[in-house]
Amino acid sequence: MKNLTPRLVALTVALMGACLPAVQAQDKVLNVYSARHYPGDAQLYSAFTQATGIQIKRVDADDAGILQRLKAEGTASPADVILLVDASRLWRAEVDGLFAPVKSKVLDDAIPAQLRGKTSAEGTSWFGFSTRARVVVYNKARVSKDNVDTYEELADPKNKGLLCTRSGSHPYNLSLFGAMNEHLGSANTEVWLKGLVSNMARNPVGGDTDQIKATASGECGVALTNTYYLARLMRSDKPEDRAVMDKVGVVFPNQSSWGTHVNIAGGAVAKNSKNMAFAQQFLEFLASAQAQDYFANGNNEWPVAKGIKISNPALESMSGGSYKAETIPVSVVGMNQVKVQQMLDRVGYK
Repeated sequence: MKNLTPRLVALTVALMGACLPAVQAQDKVLNVYSARHYPGDAQLYSAFTQATGIQIKRVDADDAGILQRLKAEGTASPADVILLVDASRLWRAEVDGLFAPVKSKVLDDAIPAQLRGKTSAEGTSWFGFSTRARVVVYNKARVSKDNVDTYEELADPKNKGLLCTRSGSHPYNLSLFGAMNEHLGSANTEVWLKGLVSNMARNPVGGDTDQIKATASGECGVALTNTYYLARLMRSDKPEDRAVMDKVGVVFPNQSSWGTHVNIAGGAVAKNSKNMAFAQQFLEFLASAQAQDYFANGNNEWPVAKGIKISNPALESMSGGSYKAETIPVSVVGMNQVKVQQMLDRVGYK
């Protein structure tokens, strides 16, 4: 600037200073690829922005779509944070090298070890932030609770013609079946899956809410569902939803053995993130009491951070306030997905 007049130098410096905050503001942006398609999640992002000043830019897709996009984008990917809603997908992304390990005492202290991904000297690949139990619903007029209070009984001939599920290959079922493989062993799990097919009231179709409604109508006698679908119906003001819940009972299976299967929604820092510090800050926010309370009340999920108390009347009502959950590492459940899919193909589970 030695050839500029003092006045011009002052003006140039002033303009540079005026532009600097805008550049910094633009830099405080976090790109989140999310498979969480829940309407109320915007409140979660807004709370983070309000607390930190970091803006969230979202890309919404299902788990499989997000993983495909990350692979296609490679090192050019703008993604900073990845949010997925299934243990098997988190495991798959970890194996494919799509996550950057995170070292965080905040997350290590808050998230139980069985709800995390692989840990190495570089850090942990992903963290679970909420869970949903995979429970049994039954038609109270057709089925006795005692006949469906374990997952194993769903394959018993006494329940022939009563069972309804969504597709066996859906991630929610793959995770349950992967857990059963850990509990029963591969040979017994395949026999169990064959029993489920034999007991079907109809071919697998629809989502979890469809299974609940079909059970209430009597088309099915018993079905599998995640707890947050039930909680939505329980908290609904619609008379038709209340009528559905009047006709079905809820069982948290295997309370006398290994406990009810839980799946997770979790998050990770993208391998090629350009904002890793912000990304880690966001994951730590998801473990905070504020975010964990949102998971419980905003989307009827079970919070996972240690010491968090929930106040969701639907979750408390269906579980009696607490329940025994299985404790096998969810990463192991994800590892079983290929083996389980092969079993499904062999036994003809649609």
